[in-house]
Amino acid sequence: MTTFRLTPAVADAFPGTLVALVTAAGLRGREPWPDTAVALEGLEQQLADGTWRPADESDPRIEAWHAAYRSFGTNPRRVRPSVDALGRRLAKKGVLPRINPAVDSYNAVSVGHGLPAGAFDLDRVTGDVDIRHADGGEEFTPLGEPDTVENPKPGEIVYADATGVLTRHWNHRDAHRTRVTEDSTHVVFALETLRATHDRHLLESAADELRRLLDPHAARTTVHYLAPAHPEAGL
Repeated sequence: MTTFRLTPAVADAFPGTLVALVTAAGLRGREPWPDTAVALEGLEQQLADGTWRPADESDPRIEAWHAAYRSFGTNPRRVRPSVDALGRRLAKKGVLPRINPAVDSYNAVSVGHGLPAGAFDLDRVTGDVDIRHADGGEEFTPLGEPDTVENPKPGEIVYADATGVLTRHWNHRDAHRTRVTEDSTHVVFALETLRATHDRHLLESAADELRRLLDPHAARTTVHYLAPAHPEAGL
């Protein structure tokens, strides 16, 4: 079992934090995922029709993440929260990237709800995972750059396991080691908000939608939540 923890220091600094952890076991990433394809195409068509646009930095959901980034020394216009970067890419190009079905699923849910999302292959995670402030001595290898090693700045918020950092700048970029591929069978997806009072139902709806996309292609799915009042979840 892997335990995910929201550390007290992060909970104190961001009391509105709420993280949905959607876990899928027995995932089958090499079969067709038609519902995910429909979800992606639907967002792209709504954008083309002018009936919907992704949340941008003027939206309170994104503004909250920009403020958080600035608080730990990251310029959010140079290093953007994942949902902000994904939404800008969609608005500019008119299409979302197609990576693999599991990643495509959380991307669709993320941009559709205006919430950051990421995922980790649990078979590649070492020990437990903490959402905590970096001490500056950790190592991070960015997704898609297996020969690159970075050191998060002290105070930067990261997901980290016993081996190293799994995300930088909270949710800007995931690590190469725990990336989700077509062959990943045990995956945890994280959906996040810093505005639990306002966006709890939105986050719960996003978690339910992601679970519906995963269910036809997994042996089992579950949802757990992390918050200052409930800072641990065993997956």
